[in-house]
Amino acid sequence: MSPNAKGALLALTAFGVFATHDVVVKILGGIYSPIQIVFFSVLLSFPLACVMMMRDAKPGTLVPVHPWWLALRTGAAVITGLSAFYAFSVLPLAQVYAILFASPLLITVLAIPVLGEKVRLRRWLAVLVGLIGVLVVLRPGQTELSAGHLAALAAAICGSIASIVVRKIGSEERPVVMLLYPMVANFVLMAFALPFVYQPMPIEHLGLLAIIAIFAWTASRLVIAAYQVGEAAIIAPMQYSQIIWATGFGLLFFDETIDQATAMGAGIIIASGLYIVLRESRSGASENTPVLRTRSRSETGTTPRVSLFMRFAGKTPPRQD
Repeated sequence: MSPNAKGALLALTAFGVFATHDVVVKILGGIYSPIQIVFFSVLLSFPLACVMMMRDAKPGTLVPVHPWWLALRTGAAVITGLSAFYAFSVLPLAQVYAILFASPLLITVLAIPVLGEKVRLRRWLAVLVGLIGVLVVLRPGQTELSAGHLAALAAAICGSIASIVVRKIGSEERPVVMLLYPMVANFVLMAFALPFVYQPMPIEHLGLLAIIAIFAWTASRLVIAAYQVGEAAIIAPMQYSQIIWATGFGLLFFDETIDQATAMGAGIIIASGLYIVLRESRSGASENTPVLRTRSRSETGTTPRVSLFMRFAGKTPPRQD
C-alpha cells in the first residue's frame, strides 16, 4: 500500500470515529442540555490533556504572548463547542455536517485580513459557489430557520475564527497555552451555567460522556498518523467523508433520511472546498495555505486541535497547523 493510500485510509477511519463521537453527542443531546454535555466532556478530557502537557519540556510560563488574539480564539472555541453540540442534538447529522463544511470557505475569506493572504478570482468564485451551497441547504424563505440551523452556522463561523487565529499566533505561542485556555474557559463557564440545567446522570450516561472524550482523542491521533504518512492534499479532503458516515448513522440510529436540498447543497459545498484544497496544494498558489493547514475539525474547546497534538509530538514545524 502506498503512503498516500495508507494516509487516506487512516484519515477515513479517523473521521468515521469523529462521526461516531457525534452520534453519542446527539444521543445525549436528546436528554441533557449541551451545557452539561460540554462540561463533562471537558472534565473527562483533562486527564488526557495532562498526559499531553507532561510531554512539553519547553521552559516558560502560561502567560500568552498574544493575550487578545488568544482571548478571541478561546471565545470562538467555546461558542463553537456549545453551538455544535446543540446543533447535533436537534438537527439531522448530515444537515449539520453540510453547514459545518462551510468552514474552509470562511477560513479562506478570513485569511485575507488576518494573514494577508491574496485570494484570486478563481478561489473567490469557489467561495461564492460554496456559500450558495449553504443557502441551498438552509433554504431561506422555504423552510423556517430553527435555533439548530443558527447554532450550526455559529459553529462554522466561530470555528473558522478559532482556526485562523491559530494560524496567526501559533508559531509564537506555546502549545500548552493554546491547549489550556479554551479547555479551562469551557470548564469555568459551563460550571457557572450548569446549576440551571443540571439533570442527574446514570452511570451508563457518564460512560457515554467518557466515550465522547476517548473517541475525540483517538480520532485526533489517527489524523496525526494520516498526516505523517500521506500528503496534506490527499488527507485534507477526507474530512468530507463524514457526510457519508452521517447519512448512514442517521438512518441507522435516528431514522433520518437526507433530503434532496441537503444532498445538493452538501455536494456544492464539498466541490468548492475540494477545489480550494487542490488550488492551495499547487506550489506557489498560496503563501499560507490556510485550508490545508486546518488539520482536522473545528476547535471546540473540549479536546485540543490536531495541530497541537502534532506540535507536542514534535512532528510538524511550528508554523504548520
